[in-house]
Amino acid sequence: MRFSTPPGLDDLVEMAEHALAAIPAPLRDLVRGTAILVEDTPDDEITRDMGLESPWELTGLYQGVPLTAKSVGDIPREPDRILLFREPILLEWIETGEDLFRLVRNVLIHEIGHHFGLSDDDIARLEEDD
Repeated sequence: MRFSTPPGLDDLVEMAEHALAAIPAPLRDLVRGTAILVEDTPDDEITRDMGLESPWELTGLYQGVPLTAKSVGDIPREPDRILLFREPILLEWIETGEDLFRLVRNVLIHEIGHHFGLSDDDIARLEEDD
């Protein structure tokens, strides 16, 4: 996709949907029911809770109970969700020159890793093996 103006929320939602559709079906099936949302920036509460100095530091966030911590006896809670933050993603896109779709895909996959209970270090090791 080429843009003459900054991509909007709907553009990033479309990219995330294409990225999700491209991951292998067995993995995609395991994230079924996980909402994928795009917001402009993390809110003040998320920024504070994550101990960030700036909301521009966070491109994505998994909120929910990782699969490794779920049990069939659990009381249903709010659905798990993956938040992608448009403005920090666009800032990284501008700073790095990385392909925007690839960047959105990488953020989405990173957050899906958290859904599977992987830590940031685990995900970084997997990315190094790529």
